[in-house]
Amino acid sequence: MTKITSLADEIRNRIAQPPPENGKPPKVTREKKALSEEAGILALIRAYDNSNHKSLVHVRFDEKTVKTLNHFKMATGVDVTRLVAFAVKQLFEGNPELKAIIKQFIQNMTL
Repeated sequence: MTKITSLADEIRNRIAQPPPENGKPPKVTREKKALSEEAGILALIRAYDNSNHKSLVHVRFDEKTVKTLNHFKMATGVDVTRLVAFAVKQLFEGNPELKAIIKQFIQNMTL
């Protein structure tokens, strides 16, 4: 069973690695530009360090989202926990009104 798992890990790593360059300058097309933007967000997710995160939250997703998350992990080698932690951090950083709602609730709670 461990051989199957290690083979699957090896295949995921091969898929996640960029193809070797052959020395020719790349042709820039819309598809390649979109892929480079996708690679940018993927690099940000991979660079996100969640190694010191010790708290655990149990979340529920619909079946389609779970399949997408699992396919994302297989395609990129990025752990789902890292992806979700990155996404939640981006959500709160990009929407400061959410933090304001939380602060207001805490203030009302202490009154």
